[in-house]
Amino acid sequence: MTSLWIYRETSGRPAGTDLTGYEVEALDGSIGKVDKHSDEADSSHLVVDTGPWIFGRHVLLPAGTVSRIDMDEHTIHVDLTKEQIKSAPEFDKDKHLGDPAYHSTLSGYYRGISHRA
Repeated sequence: MTSLWIYRETSGRPAGTDLTGYEVEALDGSIGKVDKHSDEADSSHLVVDTGPWIFGRHVLLPAGTVSRIDMDEHTIHVDLTKEQIKSAPEFDKDKHLGDPAYHSTLSGYYRGISHRA
């Protein structure tokens, strides 16, 4: 099984590319812009500012949810619906780095929805 926390080879992401500010598109529409991203080994992810869509909430999306990156349009496409993203565990900026339980909760959620899709 491919790791949820690494970019797919087919995503079109050149290594080392700064994705901050890129638009993020769910399967059914825009969800916001990349606020931060990490290329940490086995923990690559995007932190997306959803703006007014879900009241300024931030969501953490594992790199494995990225299906395609359009470098010309500065757009990241993910294999999730807006509802799946809205229902994701709340992003906790204090826990996301170095908290194995939080990482496990996120992994469980995203792996679970990929099996339902």
